[in-house]
Amino acid sequence: MIRFAAPVLALSLAAAPALAAPEAYVLDPSHAQIVFSYNHLGYSTGYGMFGGITGEIQFDQQDPAASSVTVAFPVKSMLTGWEARFDHFMSPDFFDAADDEMVSFTSTGIEVTGEKTAKITGDLTLNGVTKSVVLDAVLNQVGEHPMEKKPWAGFSATTTLIRSDYGLGAFAPFVSDEVAVEISIEAMKAE
Repeated sequence: MIRFAAPVLALSLAAAPALAAPEAYVLDPSHAQIVFSYNHLGYSTGYGMFGGITGEIQFDQQDPAASSVTVAFPVKSMLTGWEARFDHFMSPDFFDAADDEMVSFTSTGIEVTGEKTAKITGDLTLNGVTKSVVLDAVLNQVGEHPMEKKPWAGFSATTTLIRSDYGLGAFAPFVSDEVAVEISIEAMKAE
């Protein structure tokens, strides 16, 4: 019986369709930005941006729900367009950020919602606080990069954060507690 079972098992495995595994893609920091905006006293919309984003995407084109993402960036990579505002954001009123303080996001699940859309749930660690957030994500494009001649992928995502959830609620509600976040990243297949 054992002699018969082994060849049958081997044949059934050979006949089974090959399952594609997620492939590692690394972020291209030169084409990865996070833009945030907030209402300032009802008079204007304030904007800022983070750069220096690094990370990896385990990307499964055949089964996007099996993908995952991990990214991080320095708090002090923030750009505000005005040095005094940056200094205020880095003060004890807000981040009180150390030079090496990082923001990180690690996905915990992906729900595919359309041909190129998904909801990515993950743990966001910001200002020493970790909370679950949901990103509304879009696969912009995947294919060979025309200049780099290697597999490339581009994604965008949006979410809204409540800054007081992360100990950053100074001056709320006059300065809105809600912060809109827009993410745009490119990633190249790891070698």
